[in-house]
Amino acid sequence: GDAMSGVSWGLSIPDDITLSSWNGTIFGPHGTTFENRIYSLSMICGPRYPDQAPAITFCTQINMSCVDAKGQVKPTWGIMARWQREYTLENILEQLRREMTNSANRKLPQPAEGATYS
Repeated sequence: GDAMSGVSWGLSIPDDITLSSWNGTIFGPHGTTFENRIYSLSMICGPRYPDQAPAITFCTQINMSCVDAKGQVKPTWGIMARWQREYTLENILEQLRREMTNSANRKLPQPAEGATYS
């Protein structure tokens, strides 16, 4: 992706011919506790993708209502819960960035900058 929308993505293994393992990046939106932070994500497209949603996990620690204590985006959240095969990794990243601006998340205290899940 080109990062103009505040998100970018690319293959985590350049010669992955299965196109299953991706890295994502979200740049924290202005006016939120995520501002001036860069969030890294792992996106795994399983054998049933695109009919089944990919597994999305934050590598960078984040405090957000749609992310569990291990950094995994909850399958019950938004776009993941109503997955359609037309949706893309870019759509997920954009929706997560939009979720950061949601009133329930925009002022949540965040883990130390640069902290990652082990």
